[in-house]
Amino acid sequence: MSKSPILLRNFNLATMIAGETPYGMIENAALVIDGEIISWAGNSIALPDQYSNLDAHDLGGRLVTPGLIDCHTHLVFGGNRAREFEMRLEGASYEEIARAGGGIVSTVTATREASENELVQDALPRVDALIAEGATLLEIKSGYGLDQDTELRMLRAARRIAEERPVRVKTTFLGAHAIPAEFKDKPDRYVDEVCIPALRAAHAEGLVDAVDGFCEGIALSPAQIARVFDVAKELGLPVKLHAEQLSNLHGAKLAASYGALSADHLEYLDEDGVIAMAKAGSVAVILPGAFYTLRETQLPPLETLNKHGVPVALATDANPGSSPLTSLLLTMNMGCTLFRMTPEQALAGVTQNAARALGMSDCGTAETGKRADLAVWDVEQPAELAYRIGFNPIHKRIYGGKL
Repeated sequence: MSKSPILLRNFNLATMIAGETPYGMIENAALVIDGEIISWAGNSIALPDQYSNLDAHDLGGRLVTPGLIDCHTHLVFGGNRAREFEMRLEGASYEEIARAGGGIVSTVTATREASENELVQDALPRVDALIAEGATLLEIKSGYGLDQDTELRMLRAARRIAEERPVRVKTTFLGAHAIPAEFKDKPDRYVDEVCIPALRAAHAEGLVDAVDGFCEGIALSPAQIARVFDVAKELGLPVKLHAEQLSNLHGAKLAASYGALSADHLEYLDEDGVIAMAKAGSVAVILPGAFYTLRETQLPPLETLNKHGVPVALATDANPGSSPLTSLLLTMNMGCTLFRMTPEQALAGVTQNAARALGMSDCGTAETGKRADLAVWDVEQPAELAYRIGFNPIHKRIYGGKL
């Protein structure tokens, strides 16, 4: 027997639909949820008669937004790098830390040693922190295995998170993240003998929603990334790319040539790359947590991205090394404070544009026909979500129509 629709009343709704009003705001709003879907949203005065007799949930004048979306994370991994953080602050160089077994090598080692259950259990507290701030959709990458067995184990663990918690998960294969120690000075062999076979195996097991890579001098070259992307295209998988974080290897332009969902980081992106992204419809995913942690000084070119109409998303980049961040609210504040985004741009970055960066069309805005993933906040105005530092004003989360 189907349940009766749910009526929400007495709140302000930031629909995040681009239009004449900031935040797509509807004051004195009402919203009807039928199953998992929003069947009507608008001003209370215009509520259709068919819904007028429903028992209403009074939200006490609060603010409602779409559920938040973290579109770039590395939430599944083994171990942590707190001691490495401490060593850096004690004056150790990157090379000294690497010689001591630190850096990505330490995370790869710990991840390879962890079982699937251990990876899931270690990730859940990080996931819970995001859910507690209104997140309803997460992207989770592999990339800390760098061998076939561990890459697949990471992706299985990521899939299981959606079974363990009320949150949707999109999985991304990131075998092209780095070159493991056993293939030092043999990156092409790694791509051909490990990365591409692992991608094919993950796809055959139904574990992959998208394919990513890290295009940098310390990671993989554009030519190596292109070989991985050619296989993704063959398998019918969308691509995205860590690009222009530390230098400009024109990775964003390469990604755009494959119709990439997004290019991410982008501190060293030039205007040619921006234009290529605009033509391809790719989203720019900005990651202030890594910028902050690494104490970078090169700002991503937000003015140029805005000039050419490239949508800008924000994400935590949650990972054990360069961005141990599990707060989308703090990410929004950083986007405003570090990158001079407006609060409206920041909120769009973790809702509408984040959904687009994942290729998702059923969420990201609060409107008729979309999935009823919503966040209810104890705030008077949406700017408060980006304004406060270290404060979570969530009142409740609505996930798939469930309050």
